[in-house]
Amino acid sequence: MAIMETKSRFSVWKLFLAVFFIVVIAVAVVFGTVLSDIKHIHISQDTTVDVPEGAGAASVAEILYEDGIIKYPNVFKLISKTGGYDTNYQPGVVNIKKGMGYSDILNNIVKNDRNVVTVVIPEGYTIKQIAEKLSDEGICSVDEFNAALDPSLYDYRFLQNLPDRENKLEGYLFPATYEMYPGMAAKDIVDMMLKSFNNVFTDEYYKRAEEVNVTVDEVVTMASIVERETNAEGERAKVAGVFYNRINKGMKLESCATVQYILGENKPVLSVSDTKIQSPYNTYVNTGLPVGPIANPGADCIKAALYPEKTDALYFVLSKNGEHIFSQTYEEHLAAMEANGL
Repeated sequence: MAIMETKSRFSVWKLFLAVFFIVVIAVAVVFGTVLSDIKHIHISQDTTVDVPEGAGAASVAEILYEDGIIKYPNVFKLISKTGGYDTNYQPGVVNIKKGMGYSDILNNIVKNDRNVVTVVIPEGYTIKQIAEKLSDEGICSVDEFNAALDPSLYDYRFLQNLPDRENKLEGYLFPATYEMYPGMAAKDIVDMMLKSFNNVFTDEYYKRAEEVNVTVDEVVTMASIVERETNAEGERAKVAGVFYNRINKGMKLESCATVQYILGENKPVLSVSDTKIQSPYNTYVNTGLPVGPIANPGADCIKAALYPEKTDALYFVLSKNGEHIFSQTYEEHLAAMEANGL
């Protein structure tokens, strides 16, 4: 009997040791995996992250985690706290290189001597203008920027099922003030601008587009035309209303801005031959909206395209004082043009 009890105790002890060693090995594996990421992040290429004004460890850790830069945000926050980084975060673009550790990232975040360039992308700029501006600012070359304009490189809802056209991202590079640095990867720049658009085009806007039976691309296309047709804040929704009225009546939009986009210049007065150019962007030749946006519109014009002003007007012309005169009939429109020397 004593021998059986001894064997039983021995079996329990062996089981305990086996479980203990399994736990130790599991902990070692987990610790090794965490330690590996802490010392050397696993990203395929150098990238950047934009630290918002007033951001702390929690929000920055979440940004890094969502962008796939770090795997363990809680560990990042712990290192930030114990390392004395928490109160020294600096806003702006942070360069993150392959193989960096969490401490390296934090050191870059607290630096206040970054070689950052503030780049203002005005509302209504085209992709071509944005590329030229970035080149002039010494951020990246035009060719590098153009190479990063492939929609398949980015995962955003609004980029799904875009029509086939040359500049698929035209309209979606949101105009704003950005912090960049010389040599910044063009893909990161494009992604930063797309992310800004994503923040502006809310769930409410997707729902509104469905309610009025238009696609997001049609909304942005209309917004881009409004952006290039008027600078007056109080006119945007009314201009959108006029263009929707023309579409609903089967009339051509006859937007000079669409022809200027084809020409690649803001020609003050279009010739007859200009208006006859065969292009899917020419609204003097084709009915309805052009094949895509003709510029990158701001938030106000996007809102105007979604919530146009109800109006009976079908025409508008720029007056001598810089405001538009809206007319319901072509005769009224001709009179307005004559009164303003057009």
